[in-house]
Amino acid sequence: MSVSDQPSTSPSAGPPRPWVEIAAGYAVDGPALDLGAVLWDGDCHPDARVRVPLSVFNRHGLVAGATGTGKTKTLQLIAEQLSARGVPVFLADIKGDVSGISAPGEDGEKVRERAAQVGQEWTATGFPCEFYALGGVGSAAAGAGSSSGAGSSSGIGTGSGIPVRATVTSFGPLLLSKVLRLNQTQEQSLGLIFHYADTKGLELVDLKDLRAVVAFLVSDLGKAELKGIGGLSTATAGVILRAITALEQQGAGGFFGEPEFDTADLLRTADDGRGIVSVLELAAVQDRPQLFSTFLMWLLADLYGDLPEVGDLEKPKLVFFFDEAHLLFNGASKAFLESVTQTVRLIRSKGVGIFFVTQTPKDVPADVLAQLGNRVQHALRAFTPDDAKALKATVRTFPNSAYDLEEVLTGLGTGEAVVTVLSERGAPTPVAATRLRAPLSLMGPIPAASLEAAVKDSPLYGRYAEAVDRESAYERLTAEQRAAEEAAERAAVRAAEEKEAGKEHAGKEHAGKDEARAPRRKEEPSLVEQVVGSGLFRSLARSVGTQLGREISRSVFGTARRRR
Repeated sequence: MSVSDQPSTSPSAGPPRPWVEIAAGYAVDGPALDLGAVLWDGDCHPDARVRVPLSVFNRHGLVAGATGTGKTKTLQLIAEQLSARGVPVFLADIKGDVSGISAPGEDGEKVRERAAQVGQEWTATGFPCEFYALGGVGSAAAGAGSSSGAGSSSGIGTGSGIPVRATVTSFGPLLLSKVLRLNQTQEQSLGLIFHYADTKGLELVDLKDLRAVVAFLVSDLGKAELKGIGGLSTATAGVILRAITALEQQGAGGFFGEPEFDTADLLRTADDGRGIVSVLELAAVQDRPQLFSTFLMWLLADLYGDLPEVGDLEKPKLVFFFDEAHLLFNGASKAFLESVTQTVRLIRSKGVGIFFVTQTPKDVPADVLAQLGNRVQHALRAFTPDDAKALKATVRTFPNSAYDLEEVLTGLGTGEAVVTVLSERGAPTPVAATRLRAPLSLMGPIPAASLEAAVKDSPLYGRYAEAVDRESAYERLTAEQRAAEEAAERAAVRAAEEKEAGKEHAGKEHAGKDEARAPRRKEEPSLVEQVVGSGLFRSLARSVGTQLGREISRSVFGTARRRR
């Protein structure tokens, strides 16, 4: 990337001009990202550069603005510069237009004009990328084997990427409750189901495993298992089972299974030292916002559970862009929101920076918003009374400024934004209306054939492409149930034989005092008693009532800790 790391000074004489004072707050000696140049009264000042220290990108941030104001291109610009400085990046590509970051940009009049306005030396550059998709949805997964469970990824739509899967056990009850759209009572019941499976070491790899455990816990044999901690009502179990079925009918069953994605693969760098940009292709599932937003949260929670504490680093281990962030919080339970807040607060010390991307700051809960030290605010519209109220609320969240922010925020053009970040000293920088630099990579998608080729050429494709369906809760419970049914059949045959044998003696006389005084033979157990008392049937009860494996421990977010 052709950028200069030397701070600039203005040749102005006399009293400092406002844009010069603003730019002074962004003068950085060490590694930094160049976002653009200061705007003042509609004029762009290329010598007044807005530079953000690399070290502050683990202090989290917010990229906000109305639709069509350039948020996606801002993500692309920041991701490019982070990659160039050796920082891995994660991006969610909801509209299918971020894949161009892997290819050099196209020169043109608009690009040259923007570069001249902001003092940028523009050189077309592509960046190292990996492309992922939930469950391998789309053409890249075709022929790679269907996912375990009743659902599959067929029929969801088109897309291309290395499959990203999670086991149900790893996903945890809080996140799964949001995907299944359960209410608080049902969420608590799902928590009991996971608690039971965890303590018994029953791994829930895919959705059919979860269905099997739910069905067992409301059966005559399984009801007693949860009786001491509240039990599971048949009605609630029915709701959960119907929600699982609906999820599978949407084709989402393929998202749960193995091999489970190892989030450590998001922390890789290329051979030339640049950070790899991991792009999660979500265009094929953009009509399932609760599903993909919750999967993004699972990725973060898994990273939090695996990474060690490192404190403040010279550069972050990973910067994670959480697009369409409002979808994560819509309809979320109190427990879910508390877990999100805690994860965001604590993951910073593990070297991970999170940037939430949404339309207005009010889309993000106040407790989460308070954790975000960096702000890039694109234009807001004020067409309705609600819009005007949101605009005033947004202005109040910025530090005191020399700008009339209500006027500036409604007057920004595409590719312009108001910026303020936490400096290396921990104090907010001056609010800077900024004309942003042009991305060096392609501003648009790469051809589908190129995307699929990149996916299949990846060293990770062979590891994750084929779905694996190993023995887990479903297979174990099914085998035990089959054994119990066979025992019942054998008991029924024995009972029929004994009944037939008894008929042969029905006509015989049994007289005599000695015989009359003989003790009566013990009554034979009923068929039900024989089945329930059979060794194989008791084996089923023991297998699910004792420790089947190591107890599964969970993180602060309720996700299972990865077994290494």
